[in-house]
Order: sequence, then structure tokens, then C-alpha cells
Amino acid sequence: MQSQNALEMALAKRDSGMLETVRAAIQHQQVMLAFQPVVQARQPTVAAYYEGLIRVLDETGRIVPAQDFIDSVEETEYGRRLDCIALEKGLAELAREPGLRLAINMSARSIGYRNWMRILTGGLETDPTVGERLILEITESSAMLVPELVTSFMADLQSKGIAFAMDDFGAGYTALRHFKDFNFDILKIDGQFIRGIARDPDNQVVTRAIAAIAEQFDLFTVAESVERADDARYLTEIGIDCLQGFFFGAPTVTPAWRHDPAESASA
Repeated sequence: MQSQNALEMALAKRDSGMLETVRAAIQHQQVMLAFQPVVQARQPTVAAYYEGLIRVLDETGRIVPAQDFIDSVEETEYGRRLDCIALEKGLAELAREPGLRLAINMSARSIGYRNWMRILTGGLETDPTVGERLILEITESSAMLVPELVTSFMADLQSKGIAFAMDDFGAGYTALRHFKDFNFDILKIDGQFIRGIARDPDNQVVTRAIAAIAEQFDLFTVAESVERADDARYLTEIGIDCLQGFFFGAPTVTPAWRHDPAESASA
């Protein structure tokens, strides 16, 4: 019991520290997007689109990846503010680069958040082409919190040309009765099934089953966390549409279209 209490205290302290890091980053405007390519499986030199991943800077100037803080802020006001910042920065990037197609993450908890919708509406009004080039990613677990709300929200924005991706599919517990109603455009297969898949028969079976579901519902498939050439070959052979991972490019805060490769930096 004492060890459990000590663990809970340690986790609470960690979360409190991370919340403070995020709060300070927002206050001092030390929040940015890092961009990672999502490549066509059969033409891996061609990026189908990019994903804009939220990053914050800590007090030392170190870039903190989302996986280190997102769970701590997901249910707080800071989570909503980060969603707003990510959307605002993503829309600005799309407005600057007319040939860019970009995915931005959001939580289902931000649906109905007034400031988030204000930013989206303003971006669409400023540049009518933005909607057709914007993909909004919602994790499977987040979507399942309020499936009926997500469904109506998606239908409204899809009418404006915006596409939706279900992120981290397989990491949560999607009820198939809701899955039929969601009408996502893209299904992103969680990295736990992808890493080392070329030599893992169990993950091969799971991924093939997910690919079959995607095909049935006419969904574009993306494999996350592709880190090896043999995994990329296997995923291409079974018909996965796009691949994303360090094998094809790390997230960077200075992407190629900013035309200054000397300043490129991973994040």
C-alpha cells in the first residue's frame, strides 16, 4: 500500500510539473508545430501530406514532444488552449503554402470550445482553399468519449471540405456500431502494431484485419511509427496507402518548404 501511495504521489508531482511547463510555454508563446511527412507507400519520395505535431519549450529551451505532456493536459483548460494554438498555427502554415496539405491534432473535448471554432471559422473565411487542405486528427479513445457529438461535428465540417483521420486506431476500444457511423476519411493504424511487423506474425494478422475494415468502409490507411525498411516493404505489399515514421523523416520545426535547410532541426 505504501509503495502504491508513493507511486501515486510521484505521478501527481510529475503531472503537476508538466502542467506548469505547459502553462509557462503558453504564457511566453513558446509553443510550435513540428512537421512530419506522411508518404505514399508506393512512392515514398512523395509526401501525401504532413502532420503538424504540437511542441512546447521548457524553461531550458528544450523542445518537449507531445507524448511527454499530452496526457497531463488532455482534461484541462491547457489542453483546449493547445488545440487552439495548434489549429491557429496550422491554418497560418496552410495560408502561407498553397501547395501544402496538413493534418492537425485535436481532442473531442475541444468540440464546442468557442475559441477553437472561432479560429477555424476565421481561417476558412480568410482562405477558402484551406478547408480542402486541412485534415483534423482525433484519437480513437477521444472520439469514443462522445461518439454522437463527434459524428455530427465531422459531418458539418466535411461539408466545408475538411477531412478527418482517426488517429491511433487499435489503441482504444472502438465499438463497431459507432465506427459505422463515424464516417472518417483516414484510418491511422497505431504504432504498436507496426513496429517490427515484418517479423511479427501476430501484428501482421491484426494489421491485415484493420486494413480489411478500412477497405470495407472506403477509408484511406496510414501506418504510424514506420522505422525499418522491411516493415515499410511489408506494409506496402499488403496495400497500406501511406506510411509515417522516422524511417521517412523525423518531425522538424523547420520544414523544407521554408527554404532554409541550414536551419533544419529535429523536434
